[in-house]
Amino acid sequence: MADRCDISIILPVFNEAKNLAALLDRLLSLGLPRAEVIVVDDGSTDGCGDIAEKRNVKLIRHPYNIGNGAAIRSGIRVARGKLLVFMDGDGQHQPEDIPLLLAEANCYHMVVGARVKGSKLRVHRFLANQIYNAFASYITKFKVEDLTSGFRVLSRKDALRFIDLLPNTFSYPSTLTLAFLRSGLTVKYVPIQTLYRSGQSKISLLADGIRFLLIITKIATLFSPFRVFLPVSAFFFLTGIGYYFYTYITQNRFTNMAVFLLTTSVIIFMMGLVSEQIALLRMERLTSSDTHPVAPGGDEAR
Repeated sequence: MADRCDISIILPVFNEAKNLAALLDRLLSLGLPRAEVIVVDDGSTDGCGDIAEKRNVKLIRHPYNIGNGAAIRSGIRVARGKLLVFMDGDGQHQPEDIPLLLAEANCYHMVVGARVKGSKLRVHRFLANQIYNAFASYITKFKVEDLTSGFRVLSRKDALRFIDLLPNTFSYPSTLTLAFLRSGLTVKYVPIQTLYRSGQSKISLLADGIRFLLIITKIATLFSPFRVFLPVSAFFFLTGIGYYFYTYITQNRFTNMAVFLLTTSVIIFMMGLVSEQIALLRMERLTSSDTHPVAPGGDEAR
């Protein structure tokens, strides 16, 4: 690798020996100028690290499996490029799409490869992604086309700003998306086609699906809590009002349950206001530094 590079391509891998060799060969054949490829072996036991070691890439080894997000964080810390390209190491993303994302990186803070209709994505994962996208769009007031896509381009400077927020798990793309949009940074979605990954997926539909929904809710309350608290408060308020009218008509009295429901709605509403103020203070600290898009091989765009 050259001493100086403009683009760092970061691949987190865990037991992807079947896909890694072909993926790395395709990446290296792109001939991107002043680019480096960083493979983060997250405790693989199938020889992923040995495959990467035989090629002209930078290899980082975790002593044991920590998580996809932890591998991305390790890659960010050692990357030397002004622009970072995140890709999944399972072969579903096509390296030939990298120039499409880089072409937009001069105008946007983050460019994401959005899996469009026709991509080879299993039905249950496609439906789950639609739910996640709708929820994230509601939270951010921005049309999120692919919340969980691990194929994205952003500047190293912006990645370092949010690195401490990234979890160790598969939910790091969701955290990045919400952090960028909440901070007022620009996000561009570029349509891409993905391939079926070979081998067994490491994500369980039921267990990881529920856990992932909870993680998204937690991330949402971290960046835009009032958008979560307000519907819950409104639910208890409307239920309380409805129950009051019902008991007033049928029993001609104001019951304790109606009081409980209305009081709960007020408490949740006030908690939402306090949480919103805390979130604003946190984001003010994160956005205190200058944040402009960085062009490949160029200076910061003004």
